[in-house]
Amino acid sequence: MSAPMQRTSLQLYRDCLRLVSHIAPGSSPKGLALRSTVRMEFSKSKDEQDDDKIEFLKAGAIRALSNYMLYESGSKDEKLGKAMKKFHDKSTEAMKADDSTHRGGDDRGNQT
Repeated sequence: MSAPMQRTSLQLYRDCLRLVSHIAPGSSPKGLALRSTVRMEFSKSKDEQDDDKIEFLKAGAIRALSNYMLYESGSKDEKLGKAMKKFHDKSTEAMKADDSTHRGGDDRGNQT
């Protein structure tokens, strides 16, 4: 069994820009903002030399692309959309409960 194909930073950058073109074709304000964000995020790390940090950044870019594709699939597939909503609702409730526990307050931020 071979190792999974590794995407280069340039390939990921191009993939992100292609996704932006798919999400917001042309020069719409949304498209311009997304392209600007992609360029800014990649340019912030252009001088990074640490291989572990580069892999971490690449993994984040891949995760973002995957999340968007999953989101789009969920909006087109009713069953998947319902499952995603159920997961989101449970996750949100758990985060609120965890946050409340750490702050020592209730869901509205009131101290107990």
